[in-house]
Amino acid sequence: MPVISLGPVHDGSAHLSAYLARPAGSGPWPGVVAIHEAWGLDDVLRRHADRLAAAGYLTLAPDLYSDANMGRCIVGTMRSMLSGHGKPYADIEAARRHLLAAPDCTGKVGSIGFCMGGGFALVTASSGFDATAVNYGALPRHAGTVLRGACPVVASYGGKDRSLSGVAADLGRTLDTLDVVHDIKEYPDAGHSFLNDAPNGPWPVRPLLRIAHVGPEPSAAKDAWARIEVFFGKQLR
Repeated sequence: MPVISLGPVHDGSAHLSAYLARPAGSGPWPGVVAIHEAWGLDDVLRRHADRLAAAGYLTLAPDLYSDANMGRCIVGTMRSMLSGHGKPYADIEAARRHLLAAPDCTGKVGSIGFCMGGGFALVTASSGFDATAVNYGALPRHAGTVLRGACPVVASYGGKDRSLSGVAADLGRTLDTLDVVHDIKEYPDAGHSFLNDAPNGPWPVRPLLRIAHVGPEPSAAKDAWARIEVFFGKQLR
């Protein structure tokens, strides 16, 4: 599957690359924008995109760190996720528009995000997507305002993820109030990044991540992926 260039975005001075995963056979297919974790567009995220393609979704994963290395980008990108504005939002919108313009896309486009990407998926849920899958994404500030008019949301959280304690319940209450279609589940035996099929992140920090319950939990991941595929099937097909 190729890495492609989406050309200049934002103010015209920044370029965006992305990983494209195409289903087998001939389309058209629904599209999905896959938004990576804080660790960047790595092999784990590429396999997530490949999995979605195998399920019949034209999947585009923009590299939010296209213009610099992860170390230089991560702080600014996280700040953008929390503030609700900045270059990453232009990148995500460029990916959505690229799929909409693709002749092998049906015109239905969803999003899926993991960790930091899950936060972006929530903030952009009311910006033209037809459905979103939020995986251990932080609740945005002023969530009642940000999520007004949001697309349908399927969300998965880990009960051992202390960094997001209570977020699943808070998100559910917010979406109930806003009358947004949703499916939210917290897995008691899972931690952060539990959908990953392998540990990721810089090697020196991986032992610390394991201690903090960050990483794969196959049983919870299997159930979460099944829910995502059913939800996307209803909303995007």
